[in-house]
Order: sequence, then structure tokens, then C-alpha cells
Amino acid sequence: MKTFKALAALVAATGLTAGLAACGSSDGGGAQADGGGGKTVTVTVWHGQNQSAAKVFNKLVAKFNATHPKVHVDSQVGTLADGLLQKITASLAGGKYPDMVYTFGPNIANLARSPKALDLTEAVKGPGWNWDDFFAPARDAVTVDGKVRAVPAVIDSMAIVYNKKLFQQAGVPFPKAGWTWDDYRATAKKLTSAGKGQFGTGWPATGDEDTTWRIWPMVWSAGGDVLSADGKSVGYAGESGLKALTTASQLSAQDKSVYRDKTTGSEQMYRVFNNGRMGMVPTGPWELPDIIRAKVDYGVVPMPTYDGKPVTISGPDGWMLFDNGKARSAAVTEFSKWLSQPEQDAVWDIDAGSLPLRHSSAEQAVWKDHAEQVAGVQDFVDVLDSARVRPVIKAYPKLSEAFGQAIAGVLLGQKSPQDGLKAAVDGGNKALEDQ
Repeated sequence: MKTFKALAALVAATGLTAGLAACGSSDGGGAQADGGGGKTVTVTVWHGQNQSAAKVFNKLVAKFNATHPKVHVDSQVGTLADGLLQKITASLAGGKYPDMVYTFGPNIANLARSPKALDLTEAVKGPGWNWDDFFAPARDAVTVDGKVRAVPAVIDSMAIVYNKKLFQQAGVPFPKAGWTWDDYRATAKKLTSAGKGQFGTGWPATGDEDTTWRIWPMVWSAGGDVLSADGKSVGYAGESGLKALTTASQLSAQDKSVYRDKTTGSEQMYRVFNNGRMGMVPTGPWELPDIIRAKVDYGVVPMPTYDGKPVTISGPDGWMLFDNGKARSAAVTEFSKWLSQPEQDAVWDIDAGSLPLRHSSAEQAVWKDHAEQVAGVQDFVDVLDSARVRPVIKAYPKLSEAFGQAIAGVLLGQKSPQDGLKAAVDGGNKALEDQ
């Protein structure tokens, strides 16, 4: 699932949080999941999914409603997920809002500023949640300032998908776990052929989050981070940021082995890969269905590293819950807990194109059968143990934009790695100062 697809709009959205703080608070806290006196409590959920995923979600809702007579879930699209931030922000400001909304990971910190957003920190300690069963990136992505502010909804990871046929034609061995960025660069160069219009690899050059999030595993592997230890400045100002941007420059400007995609959503880059003209692409499990439909003979391998220690990135999304009184808050919390249980989670993962949110979901027989049928999907699950997430902070979208523009400038030969890093650091620090 393309959890980052609409993040280019996040920078504009950060200015909307002022309206959230203006909302008054209603009576929150724990309560029975019914209206008292045996009445059924109705809660509204904006799921934001497209037609195919919506069918899966609505089947799960129907199952819940049939087995929980005291709670009725009213499932609505709301609007497609790309537009939900704007809609829920306006709804909160207007005082009439749903009980649960699908939320892109980087938006959680902004929405958590609303007094209407439920704090789930104590709830997830209760019976049946098994909070530690969730993969660490899923938990980290919904935690703001040490508090649980959403329920994990979907999770992904990044790895390298490669075209076996192009490797064989070039006489290049298939990549293996433990390879380095130098190996990646050398491999990409061998797979590049200007005469054939063939590229070793690809990288989005739009300057948005699609561009930026691919560099974080490089920064982490080089010893840096998104933020400094105290969180007051960026954590890639030194050698880690320079090393990552230098690798990008070497791949693009020096080796000319990178297809630089200037289209939103990387659609052209993936089209080049699926047409058999790209050897390797860093991507997530959401692309596997298209790759399979294109009949590419592919393999999946973990990300390269600088230091030999496995690391990748995950971009989980969450379900945010809002306070519409004690009974509705209790009811929607019960639904979100039920939805995240391994039995439901495994069904959602398979039919809606996500990865297991929990370790126990990955042990479900239905998931294991699915993993045997879809080559490479389990590899994306396996790397979750080495995955990290972007910081859940208000400033992230603008920080990302500054780094994304710098990366695009380096890829397109408009900036040196040094100049690109300076722009990324200055822009990132400015975003942190302004948050």
C-alpha cells in the first residue's frame, strides 16, 4: 500500500493545526461500550480506502457488527485517504466529527494536538491488546511524546526488488543480504546500458517525501539520524548526510545509472522497471502486484548498508480515535482493538495489500499460505525487525521537503553533495525552530 503517496500535500497541511486547538473538550475517559440501559452505541469510521480495499474493510465491519450487538460501526469513505487530513481538520474545527479516521503516519503528530484526539496510552495496556505483539515500527509510528495517540492501521517496509533476467543477461550475481552501497553502485553501473535505454536503478526526483524517505536508511546506516539527540536540530548535518548525498551523486551524475523520475508517485520509474528496462528499484510491498502483473521474474533483497548492520525504513499509518463522549469513545476503542487482532489483521493484510501489523499475524495460517504464493512478500516482513520510522513530530513535513529538494538537486546535477547538504540542514533546522 502506498502509504507515502499523498505526503507531498503535508507541508500545506501543517498550517491547519491551529484550528484543532480551538475545539472544546467533551467528556472523555473510560466507559462501557454501550449507551447504558442496553442501548446500542453507533460510531462512525472514515476509512478513506479505495474501492477494492473498502470492500475488505466493510466485510470486517459487518463481521464486527454481527458479533458485537451493543456497538454498531457505520463505515464511511469520508474521502479517499489523500484528503482525509483536510476533512477531519475542518470537521474538528466545526465540532462535528467521526469517531475514527484513517491517518497517514506523518499526520498523527499534528492531529494529536487536538483535545478531541483520544490518548490510548492506558487503553493499550489492557486485556486483549497485547501491545508488544505489534512490530516495533507500528508502535513507534503512533507514539507522540511517549503517548499512544493512534492504533496501527497498515505497515510497510523498503527493500530492493531486482529483475533476475537483467542480472543474468549482464552476468551479474544476484544480490544478497549484507551487501554494501558500494556493491549497489557497482551493480547498478553494470546493469546500465545507454544503447538499450536500460538503467541500473531509479530514484524519484520530485523533491517530495517519495524522494526523501529513500535516503533515511542511508543516513541511519552512516551513523546519522533525522533528528539530533535533543531533537532541537537535524541529525544528518555531518558525515552521514554527506555520505548519503555523495552516493546519490555518484549513482546519478558520475555513473549515470539512475533513472530520475520527475512524475508524482514514481509512476514512470515503476513503469520502466516493469517494462524490463531497470535492474533494481528500492520500493515496498505495494508494488508487488503490478510487478507480478507485468510478469517480471523478480527477487527481493534487503537494503544495502554502509556499516554492515541491517536497517530499513517503515512508514506505518494509523487509526486515530476522537472523543464523542464516554460511550462512543469506549465503543470505538473496542472496535479498533478487535480490528487489530491477528485474525482480522491477517485478512486485511492479504486482501488490502499490507503487511502483518503483529508478529502473531505473520504466524496465521492464512498469511503463511499467502506468503508462499506471493514471491518476496515475506522478505518485506522479515526486514521489519531492522526497520525504523520517521520521527512523529509536527515539523517533519517541512523538514522532509527541504531534504527532498536537496536530494532532487543532487540527482539532477544542479547541486553538489556539499551544497545539497547545506540546504537540507538549513531548511530542516528552520522547520524545527518554527514548530
